[in-house]
Amino acid sequence: MQILGIETSCDETAVAIVTDQREIKANLMHSQLKEHASYGGVVPEVASRAHLDYLDGLIRQAMHEAGVGFSDLNGIAVTGGPGLIGGVMVGVMMAKSIAVVHDLPFLVVNHLAGHALTVRLTDDVAFPYLLLLVSGGHCQLLVVEESDRFRLLGTTMDDAVGEAFDKTARLLGFPYPGGPAIEKYATKGNPDAFAFPRPLVVRKAGRQASPFAFSFSGLKTAVRQTIEAIKPLSEQKIADVCASFQAAVGDILLNRTENALQWCRDNAPQVDKLVVAGGVAANQYLRGRLQAVVRQHQVAFYAPPVALCTDNGAMIAWAGIEKLQKSQVDSLDFAPRPRWPLEEL
Repeated sequence: MQILGIETSCDETAVAIVTDQREIKANLMHSQLKEHASYGGVVPEVASRAHLDYLDGLIRQAMHEAGVGFSDLNGIAVTGGPGLIGGVMVGVMMAKSIAVVHDLPFLVVNHLAGHALTVRLTDDVAFPYLLLLVSGGHCQLLVVEESDRFRLLGTTMDDAVGEAFDKTARLLGFPYPGGPAIEKYATKGNPDAFAFPRPLVVRKAGRQASPFAFSFSGLKTAVRQTIEAIKPLSEQKIADVCASFQAAVGDILLNRTENALQWCRDNAPQVDKLVVAGGVAANQYLRGRLQAVVRQHQVAFYAPPVALCTDNGAMIAWAGIEKLQKSQVDSLDFAPRPRWPLEEL
């Protein structure tokens, strides 16, 4: 079985061809960093136009690299949401066109499910497992019970962790995306230099928040106030801010994840694996801290290769394979969804 996967939900135009034997025959991506760099973030209209410019060429290139034609494919998988609606529409319409012309199954993939299932492509991880999904737009803890069944334990009450990284990077003058720069500078800084908050227990409407909930807005505010107070910024001050911020993020993620692991031990002992996925999962410092936690809880730890943490076509193609194996073919009247919670699957 060979599936063509298309991903256009944000600022990366990605195409891949993957087999049910977990072979990635082609995995191509056009990064739009240059298009968005001057804006300090992703501009939806610019992203959509770039997808239009590059998608068809990437499909041709991927099929040439994989040595296949449309008649060799078993289906077309595409991100149907969540994401920037203009970009999602570009990918969905391309996939529909190919499916119609070549009479191929049309497979709509939830973008978050693509991230969630990547470790089944790379490591053949069996269900069920606990998932920490960390990216620019999402921060969630879920139990992945099946390829189409997710139990949400907790999500962010305000901002995503990747958004906190991007905002801190902009305040420090780093180019977009700033996450890698923060990680690099943090290695030279003192993580105890600044006492940034760890909003692990958040109160809202007089009630205690879920032990699995996240909050990063207060941390972002504290970082901004600190940077304004210590200007002008020296190289060492920048490194100390990065190290202190990254340590605070690590403490928040670990606390919430430990609560979820304890919940699994008490309520779902069959969940004996922790998976971290999403763009922020590429951060080696955070990976290292999570690995230390799972050793204490005696559960296995999995994370995709760094190249498959960010948005890519291979994860969409693989999720499409999982759908096709269950005969979950979608109708061509599917409408792209800017919001699409995993629990709605």
